[in-house]
Amino acid sequence: MSKKIKKYDKKGNLIYSKTSYGFEEWSEYDENNNEIHYKDSYGNEYWSEYDKNNNEIHWKHFNGEENWYKYDENNGYINITEQEYKNIEFRKKEKEYNSRKKY
Repeated sequence: MSKKIKKYDKKGNLIYSKTSYGFEEWSEYDENNNEIHYKDSYGNEYWSEYDKNNNEIHWKHFNGEENWYKYDENNGYINITEQEYKNIEFRKKEKEYNSRKKY
């Protein structure tokens, strides 16, 4: 019989698990119980960001793959265009550049 170890945070979110075969998983959550960071013993790792309605708006994998998501006023998913993605990336880089100290 295989035994699995599971650990939860105070809100009941699974933060760690390990199978009897040695596979491990770790997760971190924000104040709204959204998973914001995941990592496993195979080397997978990803991060997620959420909007004020708890919709996932950005997902980034450790290999550099990124996905952006948009939602309508009813929280319905809207496909994002390549140009919208490029605009988001540009604004992100512009914000990073502007946040640097200027000498």
